[in-house]
Amino acid sequence: MSGVPSRRVFMWTLAALSLAGCATLPTLSTPEAGETWPELEPLLSVTPGREGLSIRVRSQGCAAKSDFVFRVDRDRGRAVVAFARRRLETCRGAKGEATLSFSYVDLGLSARDRIVVANPIAPRT
Repeated sequence: MSGVPSRRVFMWTLAALSLAGCATLPTLSTPEAGETWPELEPLLSVTPGREGLSIRVRSQGCAAKSDFVFRVDRDRGRAVVAFARRRLETCRGAKGEATLSFSYVDLGLSARDRIVVANPIAPRT
């Protein structure tokens, strides 16, 4: 065995480094004063994941991702994201919660972004 790394070792190292870069998650930051907009729908929670953000909202039983729009503003090295309903829920299902997932690609975000959500977070009741 020589002291020169083989091509196989090089490829495994490259693959490991590539995967390590993919494992990076964007940072979810706390909004500063004036960055939350009380006019927006309160979210029950926001959860960053490997593939995107999941938001929990109040629902009459028929909330869908297509019922929501988002806007991303870049400010001081951060991505400020706001979610809003396109239309009111008119169904008469059981009241509850819905979890909606938005991929980082859909949101136009990358793993290096510091994310701030402009929606207020509703207290648990």
